[in-house]
Amino acid sequence: MSDHLPLAAPSLKFFADLRVEVGTPQEVGRTAHGLRRLIPILGGTAIGEGWSARVLPGGADFQLIVNERLSELDARYVLETDGGDLIYVQNRAVRSGPEEVIARLVRGEPVDPAHVYFRCSPSFETASPALSWIAERMFVGAGARYPDTVAMRFFELR
Repeated sequence: MSDHLPLAAPSLKFFADLRVEVGTPQEVGRTAHGLRRLIPILGGTAIGEGWSARVLPGGADFQLIVNERLSELDARYVLETDGGDLIYVQNRAVRSGPEEVIARLVRGEPVDPAHVYFRCSPSFETASPALSWIAERMFVGAGARYPDTVAMRFFELR
């Protein structure tokens, strides 16, 4: 007989919907680890329950195209809330799918998001005392890449 109590499975609570505007990819080339690309972040919006923010220009998504099906993403940018607070976001993601679908995505062509696995793990930092709790939680999300935007839905892992 175990003296450990069973742990409840984590649940998800909606945190925010983001729409991030992106620029023309800068391709570094094929390195020892794979194809390196940098996608400039130009702006966008975040909308949560009772709050909203804008995505400030100047961030970027640092991508590693591992193979014809798999990309590892590392986006870093800043949100400015409607109250003026700044939030630093680092969002790591995995994007994969059939080779022909990913090839169209990499070329900047529209694809059906249902054919692409795009899951992410955002983390947040802020100097705002009212928002400090977001640095003390884990978040997960799902995303979709469109020719000039990335749409994501973030959830707090509870």
